[in-house]
Amino acid sequence: QLQASGGGLVHPGGSLRLSCAASGLTFDNYALGWFRQAPGKERERVSCISSSGSRSYYADSVKGRFTVSRDNAKNTAYLQMNFLKPEDTAVYYCANWVVRFCDLNLNDNYLEHWGQGTQVTVSS
Repeated sequence: QLQASGGGLVHPGGSLRLSCAASGLTFDNYALGWFRQAPGKERERVSCISSSGSRSYYADSVKGRFTVSRDNAKNTAYLQMNFLKPEDTAVYYCANWVVRFCDLNLNDNYLEHWGQGTQVTVSS
């Protein structure tokens, strides 16, 4: 019900925009989060956006470089990633929380649907 796309190979300093398309759920009822997992590392919460799009939060590691947004009319959320670094290399996932508000510290029990991951590789 969530499908992430837009990953790829990019040079350091480059940009990518990820998309998360939803189907079969009332998209604008739920906060949406972006997550990533690099090989050998734990999953990291990257960003979240409230159901209305009015609030968003970021992990310190991406603050100032990534921007999350959503278009509820298109049932799609986005993660604009600029000034990419090699340490941003990971599989990126989107998921919805069963609440409207955005909180990166919210318990995983509130996560509902996950999109399949999209690989982002930052390398020269």
